[in-house]
Amino acid sequence: MTDAAAVADKKTISEDYRRMQEELHKNPNYGVASVQYAPLVAQVLDAVKADRLLDYGAGKGRLGQTLGQIMKRPIQIQHYDPAIPEWSGRPQPSPVSACIDVLEHIEPELLDTVLDDLRDLTTGHGIYTVHTGPAVKVLPDGRNAHLIQQPPSWWLPRFMARFDLVQFQRMPQGFWVLVEAKPRVI
Repeated sequence: MTDAAAVADKKTISEDYRRMQEELHKNPNYGVASVQYAPLVAQVLDAVKADRLLDYGAGKGRLGQTLGQIMKRPIQIQHYDPAIPEWSGRPQPSPVSACIDVLEHIEPELLDTVLDDLRDLTTGHGIYTVHTGPAVKVLPDGRNAHLIQQPPSWWLPRFMARFDLVQFQRMPQGFWVLVEAKPRVI
C-alpha cells in the first residue's frame, strides 16, 4: 500500500466533528480568513510557476474565488473539505497545496494523520497558516474553535518532519510557513 493510500484509509476527522463543522460552515462569517492570504498564495503560485492548487480545508471556497479575481492567469483550484459534501471526495496530489486557517481546528489526536495527508498530497510546495491562540468562536459543545493552541516551536518540528522548510513568517496571532516536498526515498 502506498503512503497516500495508507493515509486515505485513516480518518482525518471524526464523524461527530465533521457534522459540527458542516453545521458551522452554514454561518456566512465562519471560514472567511483565507481571503486575506490570497495575495500570498498567488505570490507562491507565481514564484513556482504552478497552474494547479489544492485548497485543503477549503470551507466555502473563498480562497479560490479571490485567487480568480487577483491572478492574471488561470489557476485550476481543487477544493477539499470533509465538512463540505461536494468537496469531501479524496483529493489528487497537487504541485502546490494551501491550508489556510485550518490546522489549529484539527482534532489533536488526528493532527499527525492530517499532516501526513498534506505531505502525501503536496508534490511541490505548501503554504500553511496557523493561528496559535484562542479563536473568538466557540464550538457547540463549548470548546474553543481552535482545538490546538500551541506556539511555533511546537508546530515547526511537525512540519519539518514531513517537509523542507523554505520560509517561516510570524504574524500577530500566529505564523505561516512555505514548505517544499522532501525528496521521496524509494
